[in-house]
Amino acid sequence: MPSTPSLLSARQTLLPMLRFITPYRGRIVIAITALVVVAGISLSLGQSVKLVINNLFVVQSQRELAVALGILAGLITMIAVGTFVRFYTMSWLGERVSADIRRAVFDHLLLLEPSYFEENQSGELMSRLTTDTTLLQTIVGSSFSMALRNALTLVGGIAMLLVTNLKLTALVLVGIPLALVPVLILGRRVRKLSRHSQDTIADVGSYAGEIIQNIKAVQSYTREAEERHAFGVEVEQAFAVARTRIRERAMLFGSVMLLMFLGICAMLWVGGSDVLAGTISPGDLGAFVFYALMVAMSLATLAEVYGEVQRAAGAAERLMELLQVAPDICDPPEPANMQNRAPANGQMAANASNAIELENVSFAYPSRPKKLALNNLSLTIKQGETVALVGPSGAGKSTLFELLERFYDPQQGEIRQFNHPYRALALADLRGRVGLVPQNPVLFSADVWRNIRYGNPQASDAAVMEAARKAHAHDFIAALPEGYDSFLGERGVRLSGGQKQRIAIARAILKDPPILLLDEATSALDAESEHYVQAALNDLMRERTTLIIAHRLATVVHADRILVMQDGEIIDSGTHTSLQTSSALYRRLCELQFATDELAKG
Repeated sequence: MPSTPSLLSARQTLLPMLRFITPYRGRIVIAITALVVVAGISLSLGQSVKLVINNLFVVQSQRELAVALGILAGLITMIAVGTFVRFYTMSWLGERVSADIRRAVFDHLLLLEPSYFEENQSGELMSRLTTDTTLLQTIVGSSFSMALRNALTLVGGIAMLLVTNLKLTALVLVGIPLALVPVLILGRRVRKLSRHSQDTIADVGSYAGEIIQNIKAVQSYTREAEERHAFGVEVEQAFAVARTRIRERAMLFGSVMLLMFLGICAMLWVGGSDVLAGTISPGDLGAFVFYALMVAMSLATLAEVYGEVQRAAGAAERLMELLQVAPDICDPPEPANMQNRAPANGQMAANASNAIELENVSFAYPSRPKKLALNNLSLTIKQGETVALVGPSGAGKSTLFELLERFYDPQQGEIRQFNHPYRALALADLRGRVGLVPQNPVLFSADVWRNIRYGNPQASDAAVMEAARKAHAHDFIAALPEGYDSFLGERGVRLSGGQKQRIAIARAILKDPPILLLDEATSALDAESEHYVQAALNDLMRERTTLIIAHRLATVVHADRILVMQDGEIIDSGTHTSLQTSSALYRRLCELQFATDELAKG
């Protein structure tokens, strides 16, 4: 959080946002032209007021009064038209720029590696994506044009004051520097409080999002009262910060208004005395009062806009922090050409005999840098080979899958896919050859079509349905109220665990990758569904490289190779039969599995 932000620091924070505005130069020119015209006409209204007053009270000519009022009405009509053009153009620009920034931030978030999202709450990121961009929309769409219009009015009004009466102008100009004092003092606090306010609002959103996502746990443990109280505390903290920010902005605006209108009152006393003395005409005083009011209101509006700019600077600062985060996992400058590209059936060229190679790989998660999840691990998996990973929790099985999809890079060692180093491959190429079926499948709050077609967006409806049949998902999908058009709810909440798993398997079947990562893909299925899905997986695994994380050892007894992992290392490998003799850990896992199965049957 900035310590003592100033107007300069606010400007520096907002300047990077200009790249989102400059593509719309044409509309900016139209808006500024309309704004200048309106400001110029507004300044000429003072002379019309002067004519009306003099013709009414001095010349006392009804014809001259009608002419003056006609001119005044024409000018007001032109101001109305110009205001429409300015308001529409600037509002359009604000919405457009806000949408562009929101897209840019979201696009950048998609490039960041999973470790970034482990360290930053999703609610906080969503707040920046929505609330902060809305604040910038307000600045671009209204505050910017208000600032420019009132700045022009302020300068033009002071010029007209000088032309009208030098003596009275001197009185007004004395008040302007005094009015700038609260702007400079309070504006700094407004910027700091605005950033703090945005952070507390994000905290409220993060807390509410987490509770809503885990509502079953909250209700199961009857913690509704505690969560209501805790959320109330978060809301009150956010309100307290917002209240302080509002008070500072109100003091800023009120101080400027007070000082300016006290100056106008002093000017009216002196000017009224001059009118009574016959030194100036009533029309001159009326025009001068009109211009003085324009100057006062312009300065007051600028003070209010200054508060908005400070608040937007806080929002821009948060957005720029996101846009400036450089992804640790990214494409190389010149990605390797994957000539050994797999055809539709997943087979690779003969010269790529090794599908996956790990050489002396050591890795620790960023959140636990001193705890190695993989320790000097070396492994070669041949094309078309089926390899199972077994071992206790924390052995490194899931971590290996994370590295094979390059969600993380190892601190030491190298990983290769079809003879190409991971860091030399474009991420789309690398991940495009890997299909994952996780233990807890991820579904989107969309229809069945989109959830399955996520594996291949170009797939036809017939291909989607065929993949569902192979995953034994077609029958329950057809039984849904709207079949494949049925929406599944957030995270697929409308489906059972087994149904979610079969949707995920259908997605992997549709992707048709040369490398499969199965994280106990049948764990959520009943016995009958498991039989059919396992058969579908066996067909899918044929002539593909497959890695299986196995908790139920019965599902991997026919694997070409079983790797026994413990503490991030491969401590033994072999077939099911050989490992029962050579590996005490594997034998113990088998005995525990057998005992668990017997207990379940009993």
